[in-house]
Amino acid sequence: MCTRGRNYLQRGVSLIELVIFIVIIGVSVAGVLVAIDQSARASADPLVIKQALAIGEALLDEVELMPFTFCDPDDAAVSTAGSATPVECPATVEVSGPETNEARIPGVGQTPFDNVNDYAGYDSAADGGIKDITGTLITGLGAFRAQVAVAAVGLGGIAATDADGQANVLLITVTVTGPVNVNVVLQGYRTKYAPNL
Repeated sequence: MCTRGRNYLQRGVSLIELVIFIVIIGVSVAGVLVAIDQSARASADPLVIKQALAIGEALLDEVELMPFTFCDPDDAAVSTAGSATPVECPATVEVSGPETNEARIPGVGQTPFDNVNDYAGYDSAADGGIKDITGTLITGLGAFRAQVAVAAVGLGGIAATDADGQANVLLITVTVTGPVNVNVVLQGYRTKYAPNL
């Protein structure tokens, strides 16, 4: 009869090794799940981000589609002015910010914004919320706020201002804030296209 010695090969794992493995994997998975949970709670809702982006894009498009001229578009010389001087623009030289009787959503005795410069400093809170161009309040967007900044900047080989100190290129910045700390910033450029530039 043949007997084996103690140096034969063992197969499998012991109960202690199995328990240690389960504990290590359990702690690792728990750590990953906690990180995912905190990340999900801190991140903004995708619908809220899409709404803020849609608001910003619509407002930026609205501003960029406005004229950018030496004279206010209400001035009769708007299509012929070659500079922003009272001689060239006898009624109104276009300046940053709205003229005294203009508003994005006109009220009694007011006219609508008619130039890119008019939107400088615009804040939807002053209009009572997010409204479309006709002045209709858009329901469900009460927690959002849109602000517009307009600044003269240089672009490529175009100087920021001309010899009269008037802007040649405007950087339009639309900032939309909303619930769950959403903050969307969109920017666009607009160059002057007055006929005699």
